[in-house]
Amino acid sequence: MSDEGSRGSRLPLALPPASQGCSSGGGGGGGGGSSSAGGSGNSRPPRNLQGLLQMAITAGSEEPDPPPEPMSEERRQWLQEAMSAAFRGQREEVEQMKSCLRVLSQPMPPTAGEAEQAADQQEREGALELLADLCENMDNAADFCQLSGMHLLVGRYLEAGAAGLRWRAAQLIGTCSQNVAAIQEQVLGLGALRKLLRLLDRDACDTVRVKALFAISCLVREQEAGLLQFLRLDGFSVLMRAMQQQVQKLKVKSAFLLQNLLVGHPEHKGTLCSMGMVQQLVALVRTEHSPFHEHVLGALCSLVTDFPQGVRECREPELGLEELLRHRCQLLQQHEEYQEELEFCEKLLQTCFSSPTDDSMDR
Repeated sequence: MSDEGSRGSRLPLALPPASQGCSSGGGGGGGGGSSSAGGSGNSRPPRNLQGLLQMAITAGSEEPDPPPEPMSEERRQWLQEAMSAAFRGQREEVEQMKSCLRVLSQPMPPTAGEAEQAADQQEREGALELLADLCENMDNAADFCQLSGMHLLVGRYLEAGAAGLRWRAAQLIGTCSQNVAAIQEQVLGLGALRKLLRLLDRDACDTVRVKALFAISCLVREQEAGLLQFLRLDGFSVLMRAMQQQVQKLKVKSAFLLQNLLVGHPEHKGTLCSMGMVQQLVALVRTEHSPFHEHVLGALCSLVTDFPQGVRECREPELGLEELLRHRCQLLQQHEEYQEELEFCEKLLQTCFSSPTDDSMDR
């Protein structure tokens, strides 16, 4: 399969040629005629299982006339070997995951010396890294959860004493949860979101906080149950505090997630305005200029779009937002790398300060 598939499987390098009767039509010359189920001379043999499956789908969708000749013994043997290699690779990866989980399930050495503790931690970190690599494959991620791996991560490793174990656990949770509703639901049911928000808000290690934010994003974007938990746990306040930190990556990713949630869930704009989000975003724009401001202004744009309350708050004289935006436009006009930020500034000026009165906006 491809790299995103089951990395353990390796297929035979070439498909044996079909018998002469299976290749209909000329040797690849002109014509717009459709090929038969056996394939035309222009067809490339599949190089992996994905290509094999695509060939089967394509063959099944074409006209059955003329009927294909029986599969040659050589092709039949190749197909059997290909399928066997694919399933053998999947089994091998499941065994690798089981081996990693055996390492992670061992109790922490309570009275070990410093060298022994360091070796134990290194072994556990290696297991978490291998699992993260394997679980890029969604089938492996599902198998990992069926093996109770997620219970182990949430119950023990998100709150482990070593930062290297905490951030690798958070990363693995995010990797497994991406775009897989069943896994997201399991993770949410285990109470992981509360722990991840606590890591984002309070952990002393910047890497732990960044990886926790990654996992949070995987649990709340396009996931209604996750977003509801996020709201109940005051997640927007945690995001705002993350944007106020000195860690650039954390600031950018927090602002990007906020912008994404505003675009996807405009029904929560009122909640954010009541929290003073407009004022806090404007305060962030007033800090020393950095690429992070593009995402803050993007979030502010999303907050005021089709939302009169947000526009009114942006117009408050004490914010001085109009003057700030005009000055920022002048600063950015000669810098091509800041064009998206410039567009956000211009959109905010148009949305918030081109209408003469609030009354006209509310009609």
